[in-house]
Amino acid sequence: MAPAQRGPMPTAKRPSLVVLMTAIVVVLIGLCLAAGGGWLIALGGSPYYICTGIALILTGILLFRARAAALWVYTVILLGTLLWAIWEAGVDFWPLVPRGDVLVLIGIWLLTPWVSRRLYGGSLAPRMALLGTLILSFAVLGASLARSPHDKDGTLAMTNAPAGGTEPLASQPKGDWQAYGGSGFGDRYAPLDQITPANVGRLKVAWTFRTGDMRGPNDPVETTMEVTPIKANHMVYLCSPHQIVFALDAGTGTLKWKFDPHVQDSPAFQHLTCRGVSYHETKPGAVTASGQPAPQDCPRRIFLGTNTGGLYALNADTGAPCESFGTHGRVDLNVNMPYAEPGFYEVTSPPVAAEKILIVGGSVIDNWSTKEPSGVIRGYDVYTGALVWAWDAGNPNHNEIPKEGQTYTPASPNSWSVSSADEKLGLVYVPLGEPDPDEWGGDRSAQQEQFDSSLVALEIATGKLRWMFQNVHHDLWDMDFPSQPSLVDVNTAQGMVPAVYIPAKTGNIFVLDRRDGKLIVPAPEKPVPQGAAPGDHLSPTQPFSELSFRPRAPLDGAMMWGTTPFDQLACRIEFHRLRYQGPFTPPSTQGTLVYPGNLGMFEWGGVAVDPVRQIIVANPMSVPFVSTLIPRGRKNPSIPPASMKPGQEEGTQPMFGTPFGVTLNAFMSPIGVPCMQPPWGFIAGLDLKTNKIVWQHPVGTTRDSSPLPVAMRIGMPMLGGPMVTAGGVAFLTSTADYFIRAFDVGSGRQLWEDRLPAGGQSTPMTYSEGGRQFVVTADGGHGSFGTKLGDYIIAYALPQGK
Repeated sequence: MAPAQRGPMPTAKRPSLVVLMTAIVVVLIGLCLAAGGGWLIALGGSPYYICTGIALILTGILLFRARAAALWVYTVILLGTLLWAIWEAGVDFWPLVPRGDVLVLIGIWLLTPWVSRRLYGGSLAPRMALLGTLILSFAVLGASLARSPHDKDGTLAMTNAPAGGTEPLASQPKGDWQAYGGSGFGDRYAPLDQITPANVGRLKVAWTFRTGDMRGPNDPVETTMEVTPIKANHMVYLCSPHQIVFALDAGTGTLKWKFDPHVQDSPAFQHLTCRGVSYHETKPGAVTASGQPAPQDCPRRIFLGTNTGGLYALNADTGAPCESFGTHGRVDLNVNMPYAEPGFYEVTSPPVAAEKILIVGGSVIDNWSTKEPSGVIRGYDVYTGALVWAWDAGNPNHNEIPKEGQTYTPASPNSWSVSSADEKLGLVYVPLGEPDPDEWGGDRSAQQEQFDSSLVALEIATGKLRWMFQNVHHDLWDMDFPSQPSLVDVNTAQGMVPAVYIPAKTGNIFVLDRRDGKLIVPAPEKPVPQGAAPGDHLSPTQPFSELSFRPRAPLDGAMMWGTTPFDQLACRIEFHRLRYQGPFTPPSTQGTLVYPGNLGMFEWGGVAVDPVRQIIVANPMSVPFVSTLIPRGRKNPSIPPASMKPGQEEGTQPMFGTPFGVTLNAFMSPIGVPCMQPPWGFIAGLDLKTNKIVWQHPVGTTRDSSPLPVAMRIGMPMLGGPMVTAGGVAFLTSTADYFIRAFDVGSGRQLWEDRLPAGGQSTPMTYSEGGRQFVVTADGGHGSFGTKLGDYIIAYALPQGK
């Protein structure tokens, strides 16, 4: 019997050009993820990427063959990615986005008629499965938008503290802001209550002043407007990046006078910054430090330090130099200073103007060499400019003043930030950095080690050391005390205690009795990673305050971020390549992940303290850095070539005089976003009666950091600090987006915001004039922070007559 005749075999569809191109793209994506995923597995990372890459290659092969099974495979990829993302990151919007954004877009494309209807063997089933998985993905993403997993909700008591907190403002009118931190206590608090949570939303611009001082072609990248203005004598006083001083009418913002010290342009400057000026008013019957009657040529004085080591005293009424001070109103801070090259010693922060003594520190060039200026702290007669005392951390005889031809100790720990003073106790509290260079310390002297990254309490009258507290032992991470100490009397079990709260870059806030430096909040020593670079050494332990914003858990691969799976994968690979064993992992030639990063969880903005309600408002941030030691060689010579100029903080920092140079960079993805998932910045409220963080919320949006001007709250890095008022409102600029914001101190809830014309990397202040409370912010941007530069001083107030 003859076999039955069969019809012709069906032939597979040839893929259309659209399907073919889609297949090529899917295969290429799969190859990238598989190759990178294999590298990641070899480093001990997640197997997800190689598995997904292989599955994508299979999907592409099926697309080449125009088989609808490609949709089934892709559904498995998408569903597996969703489950993996939730397992790693939870239902948290920003960590979820890069894990699935590209894959979701590809899934949507595969469902279009140009692809799905061109596939052989297709039915509704694979398309419906893929559609359902996409809907589920969007549902999870929508649910994540409705959640705030990084918000900590709570309420601070807005009544006065038991036994009454104290306001350290008796020495100045209630409506003034006479020092950088509001008062010499560095509290950034004003006892003004015209602006409240109920009416802050009605704030409007009252006046705007433009300094006209902008970054020039010969200025460094680190040209910044970090100034906090002060208010006294019915005027607002401030300085611009080139240390030009302006005096404005406090009610109208009209220019009254200005003083230009003519600081020359120089790319050798590492910073071009002026954080503020200081104010001093002569009291009746005042005498100089030597006991002579105080001169009367300048009954009210403004003090200014400059990038070139100049210290000026100006008549606060007219702006004219005070002839009784130094030489025609100027003191040369380069006297007895070793290595006095321009830009090596810069006064970037305002001095402390006590009743008789003006206390001055300065910034020393970072990581250039071991031959750098001294970090000496000096006390000058506030009236005559005569040097009264010196305190040199690098000299065994701390108070020795060099004789003619001698110098202060090179590269001793310096104080580049702002100090605070308690004149009743007769003490000034000075935050210190580490000896230069920062990242290698094998040759540091015992004296340098003793005061490395410490807070020292010096007698205002004599400069003698009363006590000290060390924040980091043998600091190799630039984890110094960057913030002005905040002085506040706190209620404890032992009664009211005069305390100092000092934030550190590590995220620790150390709380000390400001009379003797004894800890109020425990800070036990804990073991830290070991294994220093050749020739260096490490401390086996470091102090960890029990009041801290430091990360509670170390970083891991799941916390790596990006905008797509590709740069997230690159960040994961780099994370596993770096040396990282948690806080205080030492610098290495391998490359060390520094977390919290060198920028610090706290910077020069400090914290704001309501001393009456016993509350702190803080704005911690966290962006990891990578520190890589570079041995001497062709790319890092032992002697600076003629073409190499000091000043820049980018690229390899040479650290001449040591066996290594160093590169320091934020830990960023290949396309320039942080490798650690957000949030990166918060605003938080602390109860000083319990030393607990009561509320905490991410602050800052993507408005000025993304290709599209979309303002999504993410929690941005910040430079600057908060300010609080008796009205129960806190103000903050600082963030990488250009806004001033107001918050309810009790809950941290945002009450109001206004758009700024440039970056607001400064700390706002407030004062009262003519019956109106003004809030003032300086908005000029920050060169290395990457925000828009400008020259704006903006004052807000409630509308008059309403």
